[in-house]
Amino acid sequence: MGSLLLGGLQATRPFVRPSRRELGLLLLAGLLWFGVYNVVLNDAERRVDAGTAAMLVLVAPIIVVALAAVFLKERTTPNLLLGGALAFAGVVVIGVATTSHHAPLAGVVLCLVAALASAIGVVAEKPVLNRVTALQVTWICCAVGAIVCLPFAPVLVRELGTVPSSAIGWLVFLGVFPTSIAFTTWAYALARGEAGRLAATAYLIPPIAILMSWLILGEVPSVIAIGGGALCLVGVYIARKEARAVAST
Repeated sequence: MGSLLLGGLQATRPFVRPSRRELGLLLLAGLLWFGVYNVVLNDAERRVDAGTAAMLVLVAPIIVVALAAVFLKERTTPNLLLGGALAFAGVVVIGVATTSHHAPLAGVVLCLVAALASAIGVVAEKPVLNRVTALQVTWICCAVGAIVCLPFAPVLVRELGTVPSSAIGWLVFLGVFPTSIAFTTWAYALARGEAGRLAATAYLIPPIAILMSWLILGEVPSVIAIGGGALCLVGVYIARKEARAVAST
């Protein structure tokens, strides 16, 4: 879904020919972030509950900060470290409040593999965005991810005839919004900011998810979960504070 939608949009825009190095980085990002990450995360979420998955996968921003410092030469500031630590602590609090505490080892390992794959993908994608548009970068990575997932195509075809229409509808939704729109807007933002500080904004996902599940699904969060969400917000604010100060000057 993502490859078709983004490919249709890219067909109406100028195409920038990637260099050999840029193409290698795009293949790496597509393989790990769009391919491995999505497959192992979906498998993990069949084994562990949502709270545990969210807590483990959000190790990724910490990995991004470390990789960005080594490979992208980004500064690791005290605000970024403190804010990231507070935000991750908030995720842990939310995870403790929502998890069943019966996560199998295989599910935990898969979540951590997904976190590592996405972090490498972010750092690999960043240099390419200096010259290639966010739309083109996302489309190429998404197409690579689709190719990586082709071995699952026969199973998909068989299951499409047996699953309810609501499941197909949600599949289309995932292809349009969390894949096509979210990854493209992420790339647009990544082209205009540091990878480490941008990755810290991922810690906004748990409190947003709590609020949405409360408003849409009627799932009333516990006081502990609300406190964890507040800690995430404070952490992201601290991690991003210096970036905004520099931009304003």
